[in-house]
Amino acid sequence: MSQSDAPILDAIVRIDRLPASGRSVKVATDTQKRAELAQILKVDAVEVFDANLTVTPLRGGIRALGHLSARVVQSSVVSFEPVYQDIEEAIDRVFLPQDTEKVATPGSEVFVDLEDDDFPDHIDGPEVDLSALLLETIGLAIDPYPRRPGESVESLGLNVDGEASGPFAALTKLKKSTDIDQ
Repeated sequence: MSQSDAPILDAIVRIDRLPASGRSVKVATDTQKRAELAQILKVDAVEVFDANLTVTPLRGGIRALGHLSARVVQSSVVSFEPVYQDIEEAIDRVFLPQDTEKVATPGSEVFVDLEDDDFPDHIDGPEVDLSALLLETIGLAIDPYPRRPGESVESLGLNVDGEASGPFAALTKLKKSTDIDQ
């Protein structure tokens, strides 16, 4: 495996080697890994990224329970100044092998309860890579429209009342006044 093929986060768990009492998975990142995360997440920087999970066997699969802490830097959507966001997210996810007896045949109806919070993820094989779970968790927690406190378009002094301004605004007013005269 080359350097470029290496996973960004080392969070692979072998189900067949997991003790009955479970095990801890700690993910801490160095500067290079945080730079790669920032590129994947499309943010300016990831200053902190730590995750602590307890992985226990559950019905032929696993349950990952823990916490993710991160600090990301993004550009404000208003002023483009840096905005810092501290992220603290609880993680509780179940991964189960796909039940081959309950696989739907083509043309049959399948009921899926999308409101069910405990809807498990399916796995095939003896390994579960929890890095996708961690990336998903931080990705969903990042503010898509970051702003500094008290920042708004109005605070920039821009005309937001709907009236046109600028060199063509005067021409528009002239055109409207000549239309009325005719």
